[in-house]
Amino acid sequence: MRASFLATLFLPVLFVQAQNQPQVKINYFENLPARLFFFDDATNVAYHDIVRGDLYMSSDEGSFWQRATDIPQGEASMFIEHPFNNRMAFVLTRGTTHYRTDDRGETWRSFEMPVSPSYVARPLSFHSDPSKYGYIIYQGTKCEREGGWSSICHDETYYTKEAFSDRPQLLLTETSQCTFAHSSKDFKHDAHSDLIYCVAFDTTTSTGYHSISSSRLFSSTDFFTDEKRIEDLGIPRGARGVIAFAVVSKFGVVALKDLSEGAGSEMLLYVTVDTRTWAKARFPHASSARLRENAYTIVESTTHSLAVDVVLSDTGTVGTLFVSNSNGTFFVESLKDTNRNAVGYIDFETLYGIEGVGLANIVTNAQDVDVRNIDKQLKTLITFDDGSSWSPLRPPGQDSEGISIGCNPSDSENCSLHLHSVTIPHNFGRIFSSPAPGFVMGVGSIGPVLRSYDESDTFLSTDAGVTWTMVLPEAHKYEFGDQGGIIVAVNDEETVDFVRYSTDLGKTWKTLNLGVSIRARGLSTVQDSTSQKFLLLGQMSRQDSTSGGRIAAVFLDFVPMGRRKCGETDFEKWYARTMNNKECLMGHRQWYRRRRAGADCYVGDKFSDPVEHEESCPCQDEDYECDYNFVRHNDECVPVGPEPIPAGVCRNPDQTYRGSSGYRIIPGNTCDRNRGVKKDEPVEKKCSQAQPEDGVVIHQTFEFPAPIVQQAYLKESTTILVRLLDTSIWQSSNEGYTWNRLFPEETFLAFYHHAFTSDRSYLITPSSKFFYTTDTGGTWYSLSAPKPPNTFGAQVLQFHPDHSDWIIWTGDEGCSGDGGAECHAEAYFSRDNGRRWTFVEKYVRNCAWARDKGLLVDPSQILCESFRDKTGSQRFFQMGTNPMQLVSGRDFFKKTVKVFDEIVGFTKFSEYLIVAEYLPMQRSLDLQVSLDGRTFATGQFPPSMRPEQHAYTILESSTDSVFLHMTTSEPPRPYWGDLLKSNWNGTYFGSSITNVNRDHRGYVDFEKMVGLDGIAIVNVVANPEAAAVTGTKELQTRITHNDGGRWKSLIPPKYDSQGQVYGCRSVTCSLHVHGYTERFDPRATFSSPSVVGLIMAVGNVGETLAPYDESDTFLSRDAGFTWEEVHKDAHLWEFGDSGSILVMVNDEQPTDHLLFTTDEGLNWREYKFTDEKIRVRSIVTVPSDTSRRFILFGNYARSPTSVAVHVDFSALTSLLCKLDIEDPGHDDFELWSPSEERAERCLFGRQTLYHRRRRDRNCVVGQQPKAKETIVKNCVCTSSDFECEFNHVRDADGKCVLVEGTKALPDDDSCRGSAQYWYERTPYRRIPHSSCEDGERPDRGRRHLCPGVSGHGFFFWIFVLVVPFAFTTLVATWYYKRSGLATGTIRLPGDGRPRFGASDAGVIETLASVPWFVVGIANVAFEVVAEWVRDAGFAVRSRRGYRDVPVDEDAQILRFADEDE
Repeated sequence: MRASFLATLFLPVLFVQAQNQPQVKINYFENLPARLFFFDDATNVAYHDIVRGDLYMSSDEGSFWQRATDIPQGEASMFIEHPFNNRMAFVLTRGTTHYRTDDRGETWRSFEMPVSPSYVARPLSFHSDPSKYGYIIYQGTKCEREGGWSSICHDETYYTKEAFSDRPQLLLTETSQCTFAHSSKDFKHDAHSDLIYCVAFDTTTSTGYHSISSSRLFSSTDFFTDEKRIEDLGIPRGARGVIAFAVVSKFGVVALKDLSEGAGSEMLLYVTVDTRTWAKARFPHASSARLRENAYTIVESTTHSLAVDVVLSDTGTVGTLFVSNSNGTFFVESLKDTNRNAVGYIDFETLYGIEGVGLANIVTNAQDVDVRNIDKQLKTLITFDDGSSWSPLRPPGQDSEGISIGCNPSDSENCSLHLHSVTIPHNFGRIFSSPAPGFVMGVGSIGPVLRSYDESDTFLSTDAGVTWTMVLPEAHKYEFGDQGGIIVAVNDEETVDFVRYSTDLGKTWKTLNLGVSIRARGLSTVQDSTSQKFLLLGQMSRQDSTSGGRIAAVFLDFVPMGRRKCGETDFEKWYARTMNNKECLMGHRQWYRRRRAGADCYVGDKFSDPVEHEESCPCQDEDYECDYNFVRHNDECVPVGPEPIPAGVCRNPDQTYRGSSGYRIIPGNTCDRNRGVKKDEPVEKKCSQAQPEDGVVIHQTFEFPAPIVQQAYLKESTTILVRLLDTSIWQSSNEGYTWNRLFPEETFLAFYHHAFTSDRSYLITPSSKFFYTTDTGGTWYSLSAPKPPNTFGAQVLQFHPDHSDWIIWTGDEGCSGDGGAECHAEAYFSRDNGRRWTFVEKYVRNCAWARDKGLLVDPSQILCESFRDKTGSQRFFQMGTNPMQLVSGRDFFKKTVKVFDEIVGFTKFSEYLIVAEYLPMQRSLDLQVSLDGRTFATGQFPPSMRPEQHAYTILESSTDSVFLHMTTSEPPRPYWGDLLKSNWNGTYFGSSITNVNRDHRGYVDFEKMVGLDGIAIVNVVANPEAAAVTGTKELQTRITHNDGGRWKSLIPPKYDSQGQVYGCRSVTCSLHVHGYTERFDPRATFSSPSVVGLIMAVGNVGETLAPYDESDTFLSRDAGFTWEEVHKDAHLWEFGDSGSILVMVNDEQPTDHLLFTTDEGLNWREYKFTDEKIRVRSIVTVPSDTSRRFILFGNYARSPTSVAVHVDFSALTSLLCKLDIEDPGHDDFELWSPSEERAERCLFGRQTLYHRRRRDRNCVVGQQPKAKETIVKNCVCTSSDFECEFNHVRDADGKCVLVEGTKALPDDDSCRGSAQYWYERTPYRRIPHSSCEDGERPDRGRRHLCPGVSGHGFFFWIFVLVVPFAFTTLVATWYYKRSGLATGTIRLPGDGRPRFGASDAGVIETLASVPWFVVGIANVAFEVVAEWVRDAGFAVRSRRGYRDVPVDEDAQILRFADEDE
């Protein structure tokens, strides 16, 4: 059969045309080619039939073919061309004998390799230096039989310096990829010419498998003979988890797996432009634009920016395109909702030879595709400025027959041109463009979205996409020849026996008969589109097939047409990018010399690439980017801090120096500075603004025009926003070093930082207009909300934990003027960050997404507090007349169900959803708890502590249980109450400690230590009987180290900060500290996650807590076990750089100085920051406490307006702390355990060790990754691992006893998991967060043998096993504590707060007050905005956002919908 095929294959059919007509020649093959390759600047073509394993060559552009007989039949497995030597190519086989040609396939010679090639896309890597074209890297696989049928394989890399004419040498083993640093002509750098990068493993394996953490990036300049360097990429502990290295345009890019805890499948990109310095690629949308494995694509990039498409959707086929700055490190969003296919190809292509112009398809219904998995609707956009802006394609006014199209071209939303693109290719090579300058073709349709391929037509643009013409009906394959002088097209919808061609740029078309009927499969020509010869591949029907095969290779030759050669007058100067005044890009205009449309001639300059000409443009703003040490804010570059200057330039602060303007011309930009803007001219600056010498502290002062009412950092950012009483908002992008006002013409009510995406923020105006940023304030954009923000105190914006663009807006309707008879609040949601809105519900008090970080319910579910009767003015709704219902809506509120008839409010907290259900008949309240957002269980309280009788505050649930403060003393007596703690699912609450202090706002003196589970501090009322009469509370401080199981006093230090013995020495004396209820800024917490175990507080040693202005400042380094006084008087404090620096400032009176320490309080130094004393109100730094820069906010005594003082300690030392996990005893960190000071060595049933900086090391911790805490072992259970069971309290002897008049819970005889026994209940239960094993088990009574697994139904076990129990992360918790986002209360019907001057006598005052430090999405804005809105004539109730809450292993009380069904 093979011999017969060869006999007929090379007998071409010559289909003779009339004189002056193109010539047609047909050859036949059995299979379509895996590669059809035209050698550059040559007539040689390679046709690789991978099915047969044969290579066929043609030396005349496809007219005549013959098999490469030097290569044995069936051996050609892979064809690879040399990218820099157009005479050389390689054929790799599956074995060790391979072949090379030096004459474009005319002859082939064999060479041997020790191992067979790896099964990767390109096993060969080439050197770009013309003198080293023989330098080639070969990636192979070596396998060793293990016995039987199995083999153990690993990759090895070899190199040759003479294109395999020499003996290849082993480069490295256990590799996955090796590449020359000089492997691209665009990647220009001065590195050693032999520099090689290898992605390889630093371990060997006997199984063939490696841990991803052992994959590193190695480099060498001597082929790894003596030098083998590990590239750490600037990562302190080295770069591990390297996936790949690639050279893209001028960038070297490394992709590595993020191996940090909780990173999942996330990836990191590191980029270099010089091979010496590496920088992490930073994307906006920190929580949404995460690079996930197999979910990002580096797309076709320019020589001045890197383009990356990132999957943000759940489907994986919708992405977002990001474009970088000139060094590839900072990315901005270029285009949202880009179309991708399942294998990662993106509908994005830049036009060949035309800088800055590209085409992309977006998914217009991305949200529906993501949620409902419906078919995509695509729209094509074009950019003329390298992705900075995009616009629809302008459609032609007529179709190919001259008939007017059926829509209005000026309506771009519904009438634009859309083209099929990369994700479904229909031809070889580029989709739209070719080297023919300015010529673009595509198959598509006109209308609102792209129609299917077989409903599309063929379009042509001769001006690089500015204007378009429909040139042919139906879809066609197309190709340009003779630099655009010939266009050939063949029908791509059906079998045809002809092609069409045009010699006048598509204005007229002629038909060329092929002499055979084929279904077109490919149409191609030489690489530079300068030939008049084409190769068409088509498939014949079985009936028409020949003995040579069904694939017809049709050679089309248009030379015989006999046209004259073009003269000089037949050419024109054609300028690229002529739309929207975008002629200049990267500082120049582009133009090409090309044939005029009406010239009847052929160009004929075969293999002469079109020459690009450039004309320099005057420099404009867009030709500049931010200089080093500057960042872009809106349209300006602002310094990130003091500017580094050479030594000796400044000798005193009063001098000046010539410093950077903040701008530089983009590298590679060719604009003419002399004719344009000179933004990079050095400017005169004060030496006081320069970076100080080592050891010097500096400060910068800024006075605002009005008092501050709201301030907060964006998480993981150096950007902070400040809102003033005069309704202005100010921003600093450099930690308070410089400030600028945002949109001075606007009035702002509030700003919101996105609760789950750290680089987004929203500015709220009184109108429906709002502003947002997606890059931490670098740029701001405006959009319109459906309604003005509500004036009912509800949080205006609610955010989704998983989808950054999903937001809910609650606004006013009918409330203008005097308030309106139908004034009410309406909620809307958006799935594209506010571009489009959909109505949710009207007459609401609060609408929010049901899903939260821990509450993993339906992501499309929305919960609304909705009034039953939707008429009248919502402002006048009263208790009992119009109940507020809880309505749940799935599928974005399309499928609604009423969950409760009347509620007071709901909150989400950790993994719990808590609803306060009001029972009007009983005039009482039930606490309803859910884990799934659908089924609820009623919370159980001690009989004397029902929530309908007392106000309560939900406090914390980070240790598998909920703390709740139940108010037991209310006016006319002072406020205090009992602290209750739940079981693991939040349904049974027992008393933890009594008489805990709270204030009139519902805030409680309760605070947990950040980063250390189970440690909390409270203040209790020591004189409840006397306080009830006198109204004066005497407070004492208590601390717990086992999550509320036991509480004890703080052990006082023996000496004060001056070395004196305290006067109070009896056993009744202890340390007492001021708590949460007394803070001016509730975000100023005792502790910080960046320095574990360190606590600071203001208090006194005595029998009770002294007034604040009679207190001193104390510090503990061991989580509150021991304390030391660090300074007299009350101070504000802040932790910086993970505890390497602590700052204090007097909090009793105006001051002109601060105190700082670099040894955690052993020694304090003073720094004067002002000549005029300032009353400092707060000290802030970045939310993670990892910076050495602080901002002091306060005011001068002469004025109520606020002042910000930026204090920079960065120059104190530049020595970076060393952390060596492998050898922890010889670095700058210590291993510390919170159990070190305890009699029992365990906390929560385990010994845990933490890394923290040694106290005496003067070094910078910085942003380097911290070591994880290490659980050394679980401990045996002791009494400290247990607490009292429901309805039990500790007596005077510390034993748990049943409360008089109550009943113990019934025994639970269900058997869980593989348990063989169940135990009767006792007065004790194990603390939910404890992991102790064996030892004492006072929680177990008599043992009973399990009867089997029938204790609960099937669905109960499914629920228990499947429902995830998520923990709120430390950093997220800390940010919420610091962000100032959480404020407000949920209040019972009959709210005691007066409205409109009237007073409502309420049954109960406060249901739940959620302090700022609670992990919550909440609104600090309306805490102060309420006052502003009241002045406008509206009464506003303060309202706060909340978090989640679940339900107990005593699951008899749970109602499961599954079991009911």
